Amino acid sequence: MLFRLFFILLIFCGYSQPLLADWYKQYWDIMGTRAGVELWHKDKRTAQKAINAVQAEMQRIDKTMSPFIESSEVSLINREAAKQPVKISRELFKLILKAQTLSKKSNGIFDITFASVGYLYNYRQQQRPTDTVIQENLTKINYTQIQLLPKTSEIYFKQKGMRIDLGGIAKGHAVDRAIQKISALGIRNAMVMAGGDSRLLGDKKGKPWITGIRHPRQNGKYVVVLPLENTAISTSGDYERFFIENSVRYHHIIQPKTGKSATANQSVTVLGPDATTTDALSTTLFILPTPEALKLVNSLPQYDAIIIDKQGVLHFSSGLEQPTTNNNNIN
Repeated sequence: MLFRLFFILLIFCGYSQPLLADWYKQYWDIMGTRAGVELWHKDKRTAQKAINAVQAEMQRIDKTMSPFIESSEVSLINREAAKQPVKISRELFKLILKAQTLSKKSNGIFDITFASVGYLYNYRQQQRPTDTVIQENLTKINYTQIQLLPKTSEIYFKQKGMRIDLGGIAKGHAVDRAIQKISALGIRNAMVMAGGDSRLLGDKKGKPWITGIRHPRQNGKYVVVLPLENTAISTSGDYERFFIENSVRYHHIIQPKTGKSATANQSVTVLGPDATTTDALSTTLFILPTPEALKLVNSLPQYDAIIIDKQGVLHFSSGLEQPTTNNNNIN
């Protein structure tokens, strides 16, 4: 898929547009991040109904899929699935099945069982597991140890102590579901976002939606500006949940093979038709070494990526128009 993009490689310091009379927007905190919706409609009641529907849908998904809500289905899985098969909703079953498919395609780079070690980190309190503790739990990161029973919508862990976390795919799923709710109300121009995951419905009434890729080391600044429409866009970076100890950055994107924070890249942005896949794919590409990440995304016709590697150099997948400058270093 070819995106005609205008790249601004000088640091972009901000972008704003005037709010039109028939544009409605609202933002709130959910799923451990900032979420929001912006849409256009002639009828204020329909617009508010759509916003309420988006909020309700995200709340429903959070209550189902958050590992931090004790009553959620994911929490139930983490408590019981190593003892016996656990019956879950068809929606959650299908999402875990999609995650498993992505795990196979990426040779385990995308793995929702990363949580078997990932839960031991506490970024707010700047706590991390020791190397010994990581090694003791590392074998529990193994997507092949998840057994899915399609006929009964049950899930079973073949190994005790395993955990799952859908943080790399659930927000994208919530965004896609929200767009479905909006579309069902006849709205044709909208943006829904949850953290680093967004999906754009139509354009911005004759203008493209403007999305900036933030500088991973300088707050409030952007390295690339993208005019987009009718697409999903997801960014995974090492700058959202992290702490630095002895000059080492510990962040929430875990390399399944090591149980430690991935170090190949600073930021990965993926564009494609659906946010569920761009969400998972941005996580996958972030963990991979840059050349392997580019090779993978270039093999996927509907998806493109912009990667900022660990040296701060920009890389673009083959479907994107390259910038005119030869200097892609953002430092």
